[in-house]
Amino acid sequence: MRIPRDIDGDKLASLLSRFGYETTRQTGSHIRLTTFHNGEDHLTVPKHGALKVGTLNAIITDVAGHLGVSKEDVLRVLFY
Repeated sequence: MRIPRDIDGDKLASLLSRFGYETTRQTGSHIRLTTFHNGEDHLTVPKHGALKVGTLNAIITDVAGHLGVSKEDVLRVLFY
């Protein structure tokens, strides 16, 4: 599955709420997200314009690893 090229940090943070991630704090231009589903996990999402593909891929890979699902499953829930 292809990773979208036009997702900004705010949009990604709101989409990650589908997996139980909630904003816990924001420092400067970065948003800290936390979930307690399947154990505690923290993510930092840059609050920039369109995220770079590598950054978005790393965040999606981290979410998939924490939840124990494939990266394609995470992409399907978030973007399709």
